[in-house]
Amino acid sequence: MTVDYEGYFQNALTTLREEGNYRVFADLERKRGQFPKARHYGPNDEKDVTVWCSNDYLGMGQHPAVIEAMHDALDKCGAGAGGTRNISGTNHYHVLLEKELADLHGTESALLFTSGFVSNWASLSTLASRIPNCVVLSDEKNHSSMIEGIRHSKTEKIIFRHNDLEDLEQALMCLPKDQPKMIAFESVYSMDGDISPISEICDLADKYNAMTYLDEVHAVGLYGPSGGGVSEREGVAHRLTVIEGTLAKAYGVVGGYIAASTALCDFVRSFAAGFIFTTALPPAVAAGALRSVQYLKVSEIERARKAERVALLRRKLDAAGLPHLHNPSHIVPVMVGDPVLCKQISDQLMDEYRIYVQPINYPTVAKGTERLRITPSPLHTNENIDELVSALSEIWSQMGLNRATA
Repeated sequence: MTVDYEGYFQNALTTLREEGNYRVFADLERKRGQFPKARHYGPNDEKDVTVWCSNDYLGMGQHPAVIEAMHDALDKCGAGAGGTRNISGTNHYHVLLEKELADLHGTESALLFTSGFVSNWASLSTLASRIPNCVVLSDEKNHSSMIEGIRHSKTEKIIFRHNDLEDLEQALMCLPKDQPKMIAFESVYSMDGDISPISEICDLADKYNAMTYLDEVHAVGLYGPSGGGVSEREGVAHRLTVIEGTLAKAYGVVGGYIAASTALCDFVRSFAAGFIFTTALPPAVAAGALRSVQYLKVSEIERARKAERVALLRRKLDAAGLPHLHNPSHIVPVMVGDPVLCKQISDQLMDEYRIYVQPINYPTVAKGTERLRITPSPLHTNENIDELVSALSEIWSQMGLNRATA
């Protein structure tokens, strides 16, 4: 009897479609110098659309200084890194970028990875598995990359309620004070846009002799006087054991990193398979990221403009009675609560209004909390905002969806 592998794949995909959770990737071509515009290649036509869900939060992927730096490095070094840093050596742009990131967070050292996912997975799994008898206390809403890293470590883990200091302390109290422990959490949570109580978590870490591992991927470049994230803004970066970040969101390029002590970074560099056996970032990518970090250390224009755009969009959503989660960050989740409707709204925005917002459904968010995750940038105009709110309002009326009340 043969095994019907293809049948298994098709049945699983059919189930996803029936549940409304099948993912469809929009075929887009970003337009240099015209962000947030992009070219959409649909099944029946091509058209220009306005992108409202990019994680290129500040449009730095289009910034002339970043592009120039990448061109210069490409001309100087060629396309690829040549292999892993262990085999091919560390390109000088990697050295410069790691120094810049350490300076950004006020740490002794930093270590580059190929993505934010890999930096979390490799660092958490290495630290948790290599420190004898370590237990990880993980916020229940941590990103998949953190969950996978902790799971891969096969160490003891305790999941505490989201941003719940009392629940976290109860868990810490049950552990021996001399047992190694690490609290893993994020600063800005990407789906709800809420922010963790970093200082208070550091207080608990000090009290119970725990390390802290903070994921700042949705905050670096966006918060703090020089873009060091929420921990810089709140003046607590020096209290954290590890700060993890990305170069793929506010910095507009690609890659991930950790910033910590020299010994900790060297420890991860020496033992993390996800670092040792992975081809390094291309020099041009590192050069572009380096220039982006340097630029945002001194420029407040983009951060201020983005905050103003977010505030304006929220006011207009409120005026139209469109339900969105209120939070203190730059992420604007417009709540739908049904996966099929969420996909329908996204499709209609694209087809009829030339607006691209990806639906966010389970398992990225809990069932019943499906949403459109909107991320205004400094480059979205007043006209763009009015077009978005008007389109959403018309769709809400056509579908008979509930309006928010003041």
